[in-house]
Amino acid sequence: MRRKAFARTGVEVPVIGQGTWDAPESGPRMAQAKRALLRGIELGMTHIDSAEMYGAGRVEALVGETIAALDRTRLFLTTKVLPSNATYKGTIAAAERSLRRLGTDYVDLYLLHWPSEHPLEDTMRALETLVEQGKARFVGVSNFDTAEMLEAASYVRAVPLACNQVLYHVHERGPEHALIPTARDRGIAIVAYTPFGRRRFARDAEEGGALDTVARKHGATVRQVILAFLTRAENVFTIPKAAQLAHVEENAGAGDLVLDAGDVARIDAAFPRGKPGPLATL
Repeated sequence: MRRKAFARTGVEVPVIGQGTWDAPESGPRMAQAKRALLRGIELGMTHIDSAEMYGAGRVEALVGETIAALDRTRLFLTTKVLPSNATYKGTIAAAERSLRRLGTDYVDLYLLHWPSEHPLEDTMRALETLVEQGKARFVGVSNFDTAEMLEAASYVRAVPLACNQVLYHVHERGPEHALIPTARDRGIAIVAYTPFGRRRFARDAEEGGALDTVARKHGATVRQVILAFLTRAENVFTIPKAAQLAHVEENAGAGDLVLDAGDVARIDAAFPRGKPGPLATL
């Protein structure tokens, strides 16, 4: 699994991580999801993303149970505070609840899930406090457009803004216009969630289509090509969710796939960026 520098944090993170949004919260499917998460870690996908919103905390608990017996230092664990909790005190309290559910003393990355009605400066000050207390190593935001990201970065001084997690896939390439290059210039990592989008890729993957052609050339799958395409920029990572072993293994197979200029040009022509517009979110 290829790893690269996570912005200016001084650590390297796998290009492909594991998301947990909408993970099964009970029964046989939950057990299967835990096995899949562990298999992903075995394959080098050690960046695990969660949030207090997911299952009202139950998904964080699932992650905590899954990683309980593992070497914590091998993992890069991310979670997020809900905007409704994002006052100064509320952010710290939310982080402490998340830590209890995750069964750990610290997270590697703590994010504001999306812009809040509470003063952003207060939220970012709370994130800095969590770093000072040793409860988070790095801080960031999620679903912030370029201007919002730069504003958030202006409020943190003791630690840099490490990350902005956004919706990014071949049908939603808006982040490429300004967000990704601005983040690169400021030393901020972009983490793409929902990298396969919400629509079926059957038409895109048809024989002779751009994705299929590139996949055949590399002996890869269409999904692996998509992940490699999205993470081609030096500051972009992705966190596909997979609750089944086969899907996890397929995702991990993209970790060492590097597309050449011709591959990128072919996909670029098939899935044009379009005009700049507002940041898309789910």
